[in-house]
Amino acid sequence: MTRFLTSAALGLGLLASSAAFAGEKTVTLAVKNMYCAACPHTVKSSLEAVPGVVKATVSYKDKTAVVTYDDTRADVKALTTATTKAGYPSAPKG
Repeated sequence: MTRFLTSAALGLGLLASSAAFAGEKTVTLAVKNMYCAACPHTVKSSLEAVPGVVKATVSYKDKTAVVTYDDTRADVKALTTATTKAGYPSAPKG
């Protein structure tokens, strides 16, 4: 019985630790085709529709989107695909 409880506790610990390694990441995307002040709304909506996106801040002036996302549910490719499908191609700014 003690072995079972020890194994169960170890298993639960491993599951909890894998969740602890997952976290939020932030990326800045350079966004093309934003020509008016209304464009950032569309870009922001497209990013917020991606599962795992926590926050998206879009700047018309800088032509960028700063996106915070859960890296276990989303990745940069999903973010750039979302903006591209909305008509605003993007890529990591770097």
